[in-house]
Amino acid sequence: MQAPLEPLAFTPILRRLVWGGRRLGTLLGKPIGDGDDYAESWELADYHDQVSVVRGGSHAGVSLRDLVRHRPADLFGKARADQEQFPLLVKLLDARENLSVQVHPDDVLGRELANDRGKTEAWVVLDAEPGSAIYAGLKPGVDRETLRRGIDSGQVESLLHRIDPKPGDCLLIEAGTVHALGGGVLVAEIQQMSDATFRVFDWNRVGADGKPRELHVEKAMRCIDFDRGPVDPVVPTPLVLENGDVREPLVSCAYFELERWTLSAATEIGRDDRFTILMTLEGEALVRAPRGDLPLRRGETILLPASIGPTVVIPVGRAAVLACQQP
Repeated sequence: MQAPLEPLAFTPILRRLVWGGRRLGTLLGKPIGDGDDYAESWELADYHDQVSVVRGGSHAGVSLRDLVRHRPADLFGKARADQEQFPLLVKLLDARENLSVQVHPDDVLGRELANDRGKTEAWVVLDAEPGSAIYAGLKPGVDRETLRRGIDSGQVESLLHRIDPKPGDCLLIEAGTVHALGGGVLVAEIQQMSDATFRVFDWNRVGADGKPRELHVEKAMRCIDFDRGPVDPVVPTPLVLENGDVREPLVSCAYFELERWTLSAATEIGRDDRFTILMTLEGEALVRAPRGDLPLRRGETILLPASIGPTVVIPVGRAAVLACQQP
C-alpha cells in the first residue's frame, strides 16, 4: 500500500550563469559555494533533466516526475489527473547584471519555433538595490518597425517601459511581452514549465570569446504582441480576514493563480481538488505535517498535494506567504 502524500519539500536545483550573484545564499540561505554567479534556484521543476527530488519525509528521494506518473490523482486532484508533466516551474532569480531583453512565445508559437510550451510568467520582487530596474513591455507607440530600427542600431533601452522595482511588487509577464530583469533585482518567478526564450537585445555585450551572444530577432518578432504596451506591477485589493490575516489576489491567468497571504495566526491554505505551492516571501512559517511541522523559511517552497486538502500554516511571528494554484 502506498504511503499517503504529505506536504513535500524539494532539494533546490542551483544554476550558475554569468549574470548571477550571491543573494540566493546570503539572503535566502541556499547552499551556494564560492563564486558570484549563482543565478537561479529551481525550486520546483520537471523539465528535461532538471527534475526536483523530495528532500525529506516518507517520500525522500522520490522525484516530482515520479509523483506525476504514479500518483497523479493524489497530486493534481481527480479532475486534473490526466496531466503528463508538472505544469509549473518555480524559480528564484538573482540578477547581478541585466538579463537580455527577451520575449517568450505563446503555446502555438512555442511548439512551432522551439518544440516547447509557451511561457507566461509572473515575478514577485524579493529585493531590489537602489537604482535597479525592471523592463516590462514596450513604450506606447513602439511598433514593429521602430523596434527593428532600435535593434539594428543597438539602441533598444529607450523603447522599453522601465519601472523602479520595490520588494513586494508583482508583475505578470504574459507570452509575447518584451521584458528584461535588471541588475540588482532578486525575484521569485512562477511560470509555465517551459524554457522557450528568444533574445531581442543583449545590451551590446560580448562574451568571454569577445563575440556577442546569439540573438533570435526573426523568431522574437513573430512572438511579440505589439498591442500590449507597458506592463506595471499589479495593484491588489487586500481582503482582511477575521483573524487579522490579509489575503491579496495577485495574478489570475490561464496557467496559474497567485495570492499573497500575510499571516499573524495559524491559517488553513490549500484545496482538495488541486495542488497548492507555498513560498515564504517574508519571515518564517511552519507547515503542519504528519511527521512534524515543516519549516518554511524565506525563499523556501513546499508543495501541498491535492489529496491532503487545506493545510495549516503557522507564522513564526508574522510571515508573508505566496500561494500558487492551477486555475
